[in-house]
Amino acid sequence: MYYRIGETLEECEREDIGGGHQQYVALLTSAEWSEEQESFDMGIDIEPDAYEIMSTKAEVNYDSLTGTFCIPDRNNLSGNDKRFAFALDEKGIVFIDDSGTAKQLIQGVQRTRKWKFPSLERFLYDFLEQIIKDDLTLMENYEKELDEMDDIILNDKGEVTAERVNDIRKDIRNLRVHYEQLMDLGQELEENENHFFEKENIRYFHLFSNRVARLRDVSIGLNDYTMQIRDIYKSHLDIKQNHIMTVLTVVTTIFMPLTLIVGWYGMNFRYMPELETRWGYPVVIIVSVVIVLGSLLFFKKKKWL
Repeated sequence: MYYRIGETLEECEREDIGGGHQQYVALLTSAEWSEEQESFDMGIDIEPDAYEIMSTKAEVNYDSLTGTFCIPDRNNLSGNDKRFAFALDEKGIVFIDDSGTAKQLIQGVQRTRKWKFPSLERFLYDFLEQIIKDDLTLMENYEKELDEMDDIILNDKGEVTAERVNDIRKDIRNLRVHYEQLMDLGQELEENENHFFEKENIRYFHLFSNRVARLRDVSIGLNDYTMQIRDIYKSHLDIKQNHIMTVLTVVTTIFMPLTLIVGWYGMNFRYMPELETRWGYPVVIIVSVVIVLGSLLFFKKKKWL
């Protein structure tokens, strides 16, 4: 698929983007790129393999700027990333993608953007914005979930699983790494080493880098918050375990003298006077009850219960 960069992103044919009169966007599969890459005259020979794409980055070549995108799936941040490659020069940009991700992003730009001063730089800015457009809301949702966990733990309103806290921490860590890579990409574009971009349009990449930097800072704050929640959760578990141990210790302490009484009078020696006493059995019961009540009052006074 081919597009001209005008007031909007206009779909066109391959022959319509020749001559260099208007900057373009091309979306090709790996097979199409292998067949047509020489016609773009970028002086490069790349064969992108999605399985070999591990990060979002850009590399400066003599006649072009090439790179890759490795974008976490916002619906499943622990799942497989979306990967595709690109190559650009002053005439336009070519996306090489077999996954359909670049197509969705381009269609998002086409559907929502109209430019008074169209340019390749402005398209790139809006394309990159499509990647992170809903991330602030995503961060806010994570923060709300962490707030709810904090409230549940502190007020003992229910159970919080450590697995969920760890999942959120992993998701936020993946986003933080992604933002750092996007910042590097934005800075590489802003550097404009090959002078592909107009100087007055470099500000778009600076704006993008600043926005990603803010998202990166938010992700760092949320990562610290997950660590706090995890520490609070562990402390809460320790308190509950200590309370259980305290109860067990109190119960054991109460029954120790009762066990002694049972053992003592369970010997059944022939000349034990209490065995022949009419009130021996009731007295032992009363003594046992007094021991239990006295122990409970003692522990209550010491605030061990």
